[in-house]
Amino acid sequence: MSISVIITGATGMVGEGVLLECVADARVSRVLVINRKPSGVVHPKLVELVHSDFSDLSPIQSQLAGYDACFFCLGVSSLGMSEAEYKRVTYDLTVNMGRTLARLNPQTTFCYVTGAGTDSTEHGKTMWARVKGATENELLRLFPRGVMFRPGMMRATPGQKNLKGWYHALAWIYPVGRALWPAAFCTLQEVGQAMINAAVAGSPKRVLEVKDIVALAHAPRN
Repeated sequence: MSISVIITGATGMVGEGVLLECVADARVSRVLVINRKPSGVVHPKLVELVHSDFSDLSPIQSQLAGYDACFFCLGVSSLGMSEAEYKRVTYDLTVNMGRTLARLNPQTTFCYVTGAGTDSTEHGKTMWARVKGATENELLRLFPRGVMFRPGMMRATPGQKNLKGWYHALAWIYPVGRALWPAAFCTLQEVGQAMINAAVAGSPKRVLEVKDIVALAHAPRN
């Protein structure tokens, strides 16, 4: 089975890692990348749309139909942001994309990257976790095949360019953490492979913690 996918956030660390998996995997036949700025990635199966305003998808809506999956990797840090502002750029923009795709492609597999500690109750003390939880809950309502990804510390894929300075400073922690605390550490290759597997064959769970992401990434292929 071959699938066509939409990827957002490919100019960030997570999205770039997922994109690399998609262009390398023979099961993915077509990739549409939607970015606020050009990614610089060129590949025969890749088409890129540069669109700055995710609150208004009407100019590109006609180009979003007919896809089997959306791997939504766009996100920002909540550091220094009010809850209202963080909700606008996290919940509002993500759900706007979700509602558009649910209308155009109701059976699409929508994979959303949140994070370990996301609060599904929406009532906890941590602001970002509440907002992410609300976003997850709405996407799960919109998509029967929605799958929420909650990775922890992720190791980048060799060759990635979109890495923050903090990543280089902390990368040495990964092999130690994976050995001692595997429930909190995974690779971006595993995140990308888990998304592809979810789109091709489905996921046994709709909310995936780190151990679930790793298990789905390494699930046997039919």
